[in-house]
Amino acid sequence: MTRKLTRQDMKTAAEKYKNWGKWGPDDEIGTLNYTSADDIVAATRLVKKGKVISLALNFDHLGPQGAKSKYPSMGRTNPIHTMLRTGTDAYSGVLDKRGIRAADDMVVMPLQCGTQWDGLGHIFYENHMWNGYDCREVTSAGAQKCGIEKTKNKMVGRGVFLDVARYKGVDSLDDGYGITNDDLYGTAKKQKVELKRGDYVIVRTGMMERCQKLGSWDGYPGGDAPGFAFETLDFVKNTELAALASDTWGCEVRPNPVAEGENINQPWHWITIPIMGMTMGEIFELKELADDCEQDKTYEFLFVAPAIPITGAVGSPVNPLAIK
Repeated sequence: MTRKLTRQDMKTAAEKYKNWGKWGPDDEIGTLNYTSADDIVAATRLVKKGKVISLALNFDHLGPQGAKSKYPSMGRTNPIHTMLRTGTDAYSGVLDKRGIRAADDMVVMPLQCGTQWDGLGHIFYENHMWNGYDCREVTSAGAQKCGIEKTKNKMVGRGVFLDVARYKGVDSLDDGYGITNDDLYGTAKKQKVELKRGDYVIVRTGMMERCQKLGSWDGYPGGDAPGFAFETLDFVKNTELAALASDTWGCEVRPNPVAEGENINQPWHWITIPIMGMTMGEIFELKELADDCEQDKTYEFLFVAPAIPITGAVGSPVNPLAIK
């Protein structure tokens, strides 16, 4: 039976896994520092067949936000796409005074409504963010420290795909299943892929595909889900990975294993982001990558997924690419 977490457990974990100061007192990118220039050069050599696989959902009104859930959306909606100029405007001639017929558009969207990165200004541990910065550094004007723009030349390196669902012999892990350290290392061993410092590790639970097959996102955003157990903080620490991503709404297992009466939501987030300095990818679409890796038995690739450098943002939509 999974032990239920208390505030004392959180305090103990914060002290055990704290990386504050590891890359100096002014660092704002955390574990992304693990990926070296040599790592990136080596990752380019993994491209053998020139196949590019997107790991992103399309950004549109059909996304997962707004579905029925136990957890309130806190203002997140699917993207709202609006045209500013159109082909019908051109056809009618109203654009001719500008001497050019063209279309133009705009999008209104929360930055974490679809396939996205959680930046280091996203989660606070008590009154602090990554590297000990005061949480008040994130103001109505944006993140003065650890804004996502600080990572704009990162999220490039060796990607490693761990298909935990397939390793466990299921199409999708059950909601509430906590992925263990043994699951992660066992998957890597079965796939005969070595985990290296500075890797971008992408983990498939199968949950997104389950929702897509049912034709409904109900339960996906904030509901019960398979995901990383609290113990996998050891995996994050020991592998010295650059970032971790998954196909679920929030990466970690839900319901969270929290003791009754404790006001703790997403305890794994509490430690990975502000304490360890790990950027986290969520809502990655992994079916095509899973099928391709199963077919060619190659689970490593060049991974390219830079955040959009929105100054002061605490997250970013992304179109992650696995290039094989």
